[in-house]
Amino acid sequence: MTGFEEDVIGSIVRGLSRAIILWLISRESLSGYRILKRMKEMTGRKLHSGIIYPLLYELEDKNLIRGRWIRRGRRWIKYYSITDKGVNMLDHLRKFFERPIRNPLISFIGEDEENIE
Repeated sequence: MTGFEEDVIGSIVRGLSRAIILWLISRESLSGYRILKRMKEMTGRKLHSGIIYPLLYELEDKNLIRGRWIRRGRRWIKYYSITDKGVNMLDHLRKFFERPIRNPLISFIGEDEENIE
């Protein structure tokens, strides 16, 4: 893969990171470390903590997610969960992807055209 291709894919992943984080946290409370791991599993790309943690702080500052500290042995770990405002935002994002942009995206990733509503 060329550097340009890497840049394009990286920018897509970074652009979707907030939405992916909200979706992950809507399913279960997760630590920042677990979010990094899950995003790598989903995207195949190692995202640096310098990208993810500022997004977590931003989402928390906007009251879309809530962090709470839990003690695990000697360590304190912050777990994030989605707020009502975050659930509303996730609903808005889902509606955005239900718009006309949905069909080209499904076609682009190679899904069967017959399954498109």
